[in-house]
Amino acid sequence: MVRKIIVVGIRHYEDPFDIHVTNKSGPPAGCGHQRNRSLDSVLQRIPEDMTPTSPDGAQLRISGDVPAPRLALPPEVPTGSDDSGIHTPPDANDEDRPPAPAAARSRESLDSGNPDETEKPPDPPDVDTNAICISDSAKSKDFLLRLFESKLFDMSMAISYLFNSKEPGVQTYLANKLFSFSNEDVDFYLPQLATMYIEMGDVADVLKPYLVYRCKQSAEFSLRLAWLLTAFCGDAKRSRATKLRDSILADEIRPAARRGHHRSQSDASALRLATPSGRHLGDLTSGRAFDSGCVCSSACGEQCSCGAPRLEPQKQFLTALTNIGRRLAGVADKERRNGRLRAELATLDLNLPARVWLPLHQKPHYILRIPPHAAAVLNSKDKAPYIMYVEVLETDGHEPLPPRLLPPAPPAPHSPPIRHTKSEENLVPEWPTLSLYSPLDDSDAGDCWSHDDDELRAQYAAKQPAPDSLSQMSAVSAVSVASVQSTSSCGSRESLAVGAGEVRRRLADATAAPPPNAFKHDPADPSAVALKESWESKLSRMRSSSPYGGLSGWRLLGCIVKVGDDLRQEILAAQLLRRLQAVWDMERVPLRLRPYEILCLDKESGLIQPVLNSVSLHQIKKQSGRSLRAWLELEHGPPTTEGFLRAQNNFVESAAAYALTSYLLQLKDRHNGNILLDSAGHIIHIDFGFIFSISPKNLGFESSPFKLTPEFVEVMDGESSDMFAYFKILILRGLIAARKHCDQIIHLVDIMRMAGQLPCLRSSTAVSSFRARFHPGRTEQQLRTLVDRLVRDALNSLSTRLYDNYQYYTNGIL
Repeated sequence: MVRKIIVVGIRHYEDPFDIHVTNKSGPPAGCGHQRNRSLDSVLQRIPEDMTPTSPDGAQLRISGDVPAPRLALPPEVPTGSDDSGIHTPPDANDEDRPPAPAAARSRESLDSGNPDETEKPPDPPDVDTNAICISDSAKSKDFLLRLFESKLFDMSMAISYLFNSKEPGVQTYLANKLFSFSNEDVDFYLPQLATMYIEMGDVADVLKPYLVYRCKQSAEFSLRLAWLLTAFCGDAKRSRATKLRDSILADEIRPAARRGHHRSQSDASALRLATPSGRHLGDLTSGRAFDSGCVCSSACGEQCSCGAPRLEPQKQFLTALTNIGRRLAGVADKERRNGRLRAELATLDLNLPARVWLPLHQKPHYILRIPPHAAAVLNSKDKAPYIMYVEVLETDGHEPLPPRLLPPAPPAPHSPPIRHTKSEENLVPEWPTLSLYSPLDDSDAGDCWSHDDDELRAQYAAKQPAPDSLSQMSAVSAVSVASVQSTSSCGSRESLAVGAGEVRRRLADATAAPPPNAFKHDPADPSAVALKESWESKLSRMRSSSPYGGLSGWRLLGCIVKVGDDLRQEILAAQLLRRLQAVWDMERVPLRLRPYEILCLDKESGLIQPVLNSVSLHQIKKQSGRSLRAWLELEHGPPTTEGFLRAQNNFVESAAAYALTSYLLQLKDRHNGNILLDSAGHIIHIDFGFIFSISPKNLGFESSPFKLTPEFVEVMDGESSDMFAYFKILILRGLIAARKHCDQIIHLVDIMRMAGQLPCLRSSTAVSSFRARFHPGRTEQQLRTLVDRLVRDALNSLSTRLYDNYQYYTNGIL
């Protein structure tokens, strides 16, 4: 409703606005009225929030409900209204004036969806007064644009606005904004981007250019996206996601061929005859199962221009790893599983080195070798997950692959033999029988030695390979043949030159008493010994025994291959742990989580990054028979030493971090096999298959907010100690900091719930309950009372003790 104001007895008044703009006194041009000061006193009571600004910075008082009338101003002043808001009829000279400047022409358009186009000013509404209406939507878009272009706008906010916005222009602008973020920031939200591409058609259209661009730039990104689309596509046909996935896997999205010199047909034919073709891909018996047959990568170091398959070798490599896990599940005895695993990996190792990589490692690299004797099957009742260690060569893609070098016999632990590298170039008739390890007798071959060391020492001394030279390493192939022919009677593949001093050292190591914290071989858990060995010791031992250990880019990586479990929830849990740790680091709260990389290949298989230098609480109890505090004293010294105090502090900070995380995420299945202790004293939780609204067999048995046993409290010196009080203070500080940034955490879950593929998010109250556990409406004193109650309930929980007993009687977990 518009009220009409009748002004009587208006006299001329020199408006400061007109004087400032026109530099003239008297009434403005075209103004057919005068006004008094009493009207100005009324208009000054208009709220400031209803006063927009003109493009040149002058304030214009316009009612928020009434369209702004048109006031004839000088040519340099935009058409609008003066500070009175009273309509004045246009002057006869108004038609000759130039159009007003458009302030919005200099910014990118949010309406058109195209950043390259500029927005035209809207035509005035069809009203009798020919007034221009300043809409609230235009104001909000101006504010959004200012936010999107500010330095505070990050990838987390971009994902949130992209998910919640329904305007095509805003969606297109945000999708184009992805190009300005770093690849690492975008890749963190790749599961959310894949989910939106599957479920939201309007968002998929604007996301596709960015996804296709990244696929052309990186083969690893292409496979990660294809695997996520495979894992999160439901049973129903989703043509958009499946088409993109099939295009990626069919290698239809790849970089354009390099322009330049084109080989003639005769040159290409000669190259195809001289190099292996891709027809051996996937055939582990060929020795070239992961060879794409590319003839240009080693020569130019750029993208392939010969048409060789770009993704197929990597797909075949990971398929071979997961197939090993499926076959191991059919072997009942755990000792036989270990032998079968080493035999399978030895066959796979015949096809290495190859231009394949381990996706868990971020730096570019190629896989050189997989030592079969270092792998072990992990402790699991129904499944057969296994851990393996991979030797890789970090490279920028320009170096050629090194030649295949046959490894020496596996050495005894902590006693690497004297060995020399060998090339396979002159061993073609013999290498299949010489490169396979015996799956059941892999520890005795390293102890074989012979007396013919004088002649071999002289031969090897003349042609010792340089540490970092591939050409010199392959130059000793002739000497390697002589070494292989002089094998000893014990059947070793290599005649080892072992002196008397080396023999005495080996005997001393064999007869020396093991350290008190060493693990013994356990047939029920063969992986315990491999996991207990420190990473530094393992790295040194395996590098000294590797034929590629002298290369400067040599690295050792670990990998867990898991088949038969749904790792999609693990991906979400890993994201939440990383976000929580980032928040606590930002707020300077000394809480310590250990997130690890997870790669989901499909709905039931994937790769997991192992936590180094750590063993489970179950393994500690079973191997040592000690309590948790007694084990820490054994590892780090008496309670008054600096080493123990440092380990105790690490234990408290990590236990508080995982206690709060367990409460927020409602972690279940918290038995001692899923809780690790590393060499520095940190507690680390693994296996996040049951979070939010689900539990093992959906029994809801674990009702405790988190796991806190009397053993944990004993490490903290009891309930009345300062460390226990510090434990509760850390939980309180962590909850306050997480509540401050809870929106960045909750929207990760909200987006993933949209697909309906995760069992933990199928409950209609999963997201709302997750938000409620941050307690946004409570004061700090109320939060302190809440933390005290949670700690008390967790410590006195009967369900925790009953669940530990259940795991002991059913699975033998202490």
